[in-house]
Amino acid sequence: MIRLQGEIEVPGDKSISHRAIILASLATGASEIIGYLPSEDCQRTITILSNMGVPMVKTLGSPRPTLYIHGVGLYGLRPPSEPLYCGNSGTTMRLMAGVLSGQNMASVLTGDDSLSRRPMERVITPLRQMGAHISSTQGHAPLSIKGLRLSGICYDLPLPSAQVKSALLLAGLTAYGTTTVSEPSSSRDHTERLFKTFGIELNQNEGRLSVTGGTAFNGRILRVPGDISAAAFFLVAGAIVEGSKITIRGVGINPTRTGILDVLPLMGADIQVVQRPSFGNEPVADITVCASDLQGVSLSGEILLRSIDEFPILCIAAAAASGETVIRGGAELRVKESDRIAVMARALQSIGVTVKEFPDGVSILGCRTWLRGDCDTAGDHRVAMAMAIASLKIPGGITLSDTSCIHTSFPGFMDLLSHLQK
Repeated sequence: MIRLQGEIEVPGDKSISHRAIILASLATGASEIIGYLPSEDCQRTITILSNMGVPMVKTLGSPRPTLYIHGVGLYGLRPPSEPLYCGNSGTTMRLMAGVLSGQNMASVLTGDDSLSRRPMERVITPLRQMGAHISSTQGHAPLSIKGLRLSGICYDLPLPSAQVKSALLLAGLTAYGTTTVSEPSSSRDHTERLFKTFGIELNQNEGRLSVTGGTAFNGRILRVPGDISAAAFFLVAGAIVEGSKITIRGVGINPTRTGILDVLPLMGADIQVVQRPSFGNEPVADITVCASDLQGVSLSGEILLRSIDEFPILCIAAAAASGETVIRGGAELRVKESDRIAVMARALQSIGVTVKEFPDGVSILGCRTWLRGDCDTAGDHRVAMAMAIASLKIPGGITLSDTSCIHTSFPGFMDLLSHLQK
């Protein structure tokens, strides 16, 4: 049986990379984004902004890829000559919808088949309240946007959503007056932290965020920490593969994202977190995981919200644990890159794990021995990576229907996983 040993760095945080690229493009003057994620999703954001006249140069060498951007200012984007293709990136589509709604030009945001099935109404509705002219196909892409000067609004999100919140704050940068957004509970706050990094005045008061439009801001040099959602695959791998010990350097530990660092210790994982100097306004740490015996747990509410992207790999941890793990309250998982609840349930069942599916989650009965099988990843990058980790515990491994989708968020994942195998 293989074991995993060594020290690694994971690529830059995807959420931060998207937002930093957008804000640097809307800034005045030069920005340098060190350690951005050169994935397919982030490349969609880069290409869209480049096609609207934002000069960019990227350097992909070690130790960290760097993106140099010369911002064109709040109102400096040029009209696109063709539809703006977001690929599979929901972050690109939702955040750019906020940006483009306040630009004096027409644009169309399109995506692949998967993205075109994902709901966009939750971002369209508040943008229309600000005065945006957006048409869609029953709340789905493509989104046709006729940009104009928006008006600030006060908007209470019915559900916490970092993407919708960010889209409204980005729209608020170019709107007349003040835009105020509140959530029923906190979602990831990378946009708020980056506003501070770029010197954008953001008023935060009792869960309400307010930005006043029309004020220019300057470019910055910033460093992107490692993506904790990428690190999660190696944390679970180190916990479930006997004899393993892995250290992951320079991982972002933003408290709105660290559900995985709470869940795995609850399950009995041996994890050590050593704080390092922050990258700008983002806390950073080195994380070490050693193999251990995991126990089933129940997950819901706030801790699940902070680990929602880690659902596929948490299912693998649950399958390796003793006893039953119940995950509830994740209905939004039905409308991610795939129906992650259904796809992960089928994937685990294909290797002999007992799974019960709920509308908003699953129950998983852990077992020590898994069967060799075939897995349909549904073109979902996180499902593919999760099942690649599961494959480590099965003699002969698992045949995955598609691994190319991994490039969406984690180019080099398979090479890094191979590097650790001893």
